Amino acid sequence: MLFMSMETTAWTQLHSVLNAQEHRPLARATLRRIAAFARPHRAGIARFVLLGIGSALLAVATPVLAGRVVDAIVAGHDSGTVVRLALLIALVAVAEAGLGILVRRLSATLGEGLILDLRTAVFDHVQRMPVAFFTRTRTGALVSRLNNDVIGAQRAFAGTLSGVVTNLVTLLLTLAVMLGLSWQITLLALALLPVFVLPARRMGSRMALMQREAATLNAAMGTRMTERFSAPGATLIKLFGRPEEESDQFAARARRVRDIGVRTATAQSVFITALTLVSALALALVYGLGGWFALHGTLEAGAVVSLALLITRLYAPLTALAGARVEVMSALVSFERVFEVLDLKPLIAEKPDAVVVPEGPVAVEFDEVSFAYPAADQVSLASLEEVAALDRRGGAEVLHGISFRAAPGETVALVGSSGAGKSTIAQLLPRLYDVDAGAVRVGGTDVRDLTGASLRATVGMVTQDGHLFHDTVRANLLLAAPDATDADLWDALGRSRLAEVVRTLPDGLDTVVGERGYRLSGGERQRLTIARLLLARQRVVILDEATAHLDNTAEAAVQEALTEALRDRTAVVIAHRLSTVRAADQILVVEAGRIVERGTHDELLAAGGRYAELYRTQFAGRRDGVAEPVA
Repeated sequence: MLFMSMETTAWTQLHSVLNAQEHRPLARATLRRIAAFARPHRAGIARFVLLGIGSALLAVATPVLAGRVVDAIVAGHDSGTVVRLALLIALVAVAEAGLGILVRRLSATLGEGLILDLRTAVFDHVQRMPVAFFTRTRTGALVSRLNNDVIGAQRAFAGTLSGVVTNLVTLLLTLAVMLGLSWQITLLALALLPVFVLPARRMGSRMALMQREAATLNAAMGTRMTERFSAPGATLIKLFGRPEEESDQFAARARRVRDIGVRTATAQSVFITALTLVSALALALVYGLGGWFALHGTLEAGAVVSLALLITRLYAPLTALAGARVEVMSALVSFERVFEVLDLKPLIAEKPDAVVVPEGPVAVEFDEVSFAYPAADQVSLASLEEVAALDRRGGAEVLHGISFRAAPGETVALVGSSGAGKSTIAQLLPRLYDVDAGAVRVGGTDVRDLTGASLRATVGMVTQDGHLFHDTVRANLLLAAPDATDADLWDALGRSRLAEVVRTLPDGLDTVVGERGYRLSGGERQRLTIARLLLARQRVVILDEATAHLDNTAEAAVQEALTEALRDRTAVVIAHRLSTVRAADQILVVEAGRIVERGTHDELLAAGGRYAELYRTQFAGRRDGVAEPVA
């Protein structure tokens, strides 16, 4: 009950500090969410509040004891009294210093705990976002939310918010003691209080706007560096860019960050300097008026010293509470930017009663599937795309009534023109997107009714770009099978015809492949991703142009490995090279989001339709259809 009362006092006091009319609804909503994140740390907050109260009591004790020393000297007491009071002051100072360290440590623990909670929440939430979110969002802007904005939110919690109760207790105790010593001087000192409140109310909104602008500019600068410093970005700049213009553009962004930083620091400095000046004026008032009272015998000399020391203890918490509004309004911007990401609802969610994929070989079925890519406002934020407003386009249907079935162990090939919808069909199978109409079934169950873990364990995919992380060969392979042994890894590398290449690398399996695998050739990268697929041993395999980057020799070797790996497994293969799909059990010709032809290689050639046209284009002048295309 004691903690709940103190916690309520803290939140109420902070809200009263933030009581500017234009920010009241925003503060209430944001504070409720901050309180939700703070709830797991309530035991630590209770200890912090209790230690803060103890620190406040010690802070008030020192000025009172100093006044007693002056009174003892003026009254001519024996030296033992003065020494005892001095020793007591020293003990209070030591205790206050030790308690201050404990308070600071506990504050840091609470703040770092909040950073951990916020970062984990944002990271986990972003992982649940659909692929469409990542295709629109700028990586640097998203990383900025996890770094700069989370740290800004932590400052509000660990720094400003955590000190509100301590400063409030110190303020009340100091006022009580000062009123007991001289109510006249205390009231005159408080007459300067409006000088604190008015600047705080005016500066709060200005600081919040500058903080939001600074966060946006920092994110934009970080995004530009992320894009330019990646391997493909740096290559593009070296091929087509102009280094001088790139430098000028970056310098312009950096100057804007500098300018907003200078403006923010200047505004904060002016505000704090003004409050410090008022504190100095109040101290002069105490010495002047208190000295006059002391000379006329209405106030003890020790009381004047105590009041002078207490006035500094009075205006320190007043300064902190007045400055808290400025700091919290700035830090609330960081909280808002973090919550903005957390408020984006993932379009794909696992049902509470989701089931696992049945054991054994599984079939794949598309039943009258229609699909449109989600609009930007469903999956993204303007601030993450660094645009003034989100693109309103979207929602146009790109797949129309797609139906086919791949029986267990069968291979279905998708061919057609670029942009016909083949890759979109493939992305619906592992549920990277959800259909708008119809159903995609794996093992007879709609993928929307399956658990995400069982679907990932069942459906594997090799994409055209063959993405790898900046890590070792081993780590990139273990992503598919964390429990795999070295023997398993070498077996997968051997079946993908990459084992000999890895053995020649400086550190073998422990060789770092570089960002996106750029230390390997295109064919080696793709074979490594195929090795990862072989290692996973999933029952359904999607190959989206998996051999696109291989030369004829490497392609033939990988095709042999894939033939072995796909035996008794269901496969969906997307290929522009028709030579790679001749043996498919069923070939689907996709044009403009529709299946316009279906059948085996021989049946489609005999039909003389779109497939036959593609075949003739690729293998003009060849009889066997296995040779390298001429176009």
